Amino acid sequence: MASESMNNIKDDRYYINKVIENIDIVLQYTNGITLQILEENTILQDSVMFRFVQIAENAQELSDEFIEKNNDLPWHQLNAIRNRIVHAYDIIRLDIIYDTIMNDLKPFKEELLRRIII
Repeated sequence: MASESMNNIKDDRYYINKVIENIDIVLQYTNGITLQILEENTILQDSVMFRFVQIAENAQELSDEFIEKNNDLPWHQLNAIRNRIVHAYDIIRLDIIYDTIMNDLKPFKEELLRRIII
């Protein structure tokens, strides 16, 4: 029984894994797409936006100690994207989302993997 409850601990490792899982899904969904495809595919947009919110929500659950220790990572930018999606969905700039996917998500994931043993 003890080991079963140990598997349900929601610590930094758990939330980092959730962030990485959602990054992987975004990267999978957008592999090989262009900005034009993203702009034309509202289902893909919805999926990507949902995953960005999930990434930010899980990152917000990380301990203050982890955030402070890793304060060079883009925590503020993640929260800003989340807030834009949640509170101003009709004015999201897809070019910025696309650029973030293509240039920032994979390096962010790699940094997270370097900083925590999963």
